[in-house]
Amino acid sequence: MDKRNLVVDLAALAVYLLVANLAITGIGFHEWLGLGVFIVFFVHVLVHMDWIIEVLRGLRPSWNRTGSLAFNLLMALVFMMVMVSGILISGAVLPTLGLYAKGYYFWNPLHAMSAKMLLALLLVHMVVRWKWFAVWFKKGRRGDRE
Repeated sequence: MDKRNLVVDLAALAVYLLVANLAITGIGFHEWLGLGVFIVFFVHVLVHMDWIIEVLRGLRPSWNRTGSLAFNLLMALVFMMVMVSGILISGAVLPTLGLYAKGYYFWNPLHAMSAKMLLALLLVHMVVRWKWFAVWFKKGRRGDRE
């Protein structure tokens, strides 16, 4: 991974943490910024597309890479659950577009549950890659001295 990957990853995390904090954003901004998270997610996937293709082609197969891909697919699925359920319970975005979705009492608990699942998966994702972050920051500081 390079600096570009780290910047995209940290931007995705920062935006997620902001969106997830309703006390800071309020409902309306939470919903609109939540739509923006989809763009950050898409950029994140594009930045890592070379790794995804490499794993899918099986160029360097390993249990670690396959497990990592499966975990990332699970995170993507949960992320999509958060996005879809969030849009369907929207009180700001949908009315602005002149739309209304039924099933609030189904979608709202699903949104809350999947958002908590996503947070847990993101934390595991970061912990698993903690060594990479530590090495990257150590190299970055050493590079500043040279």
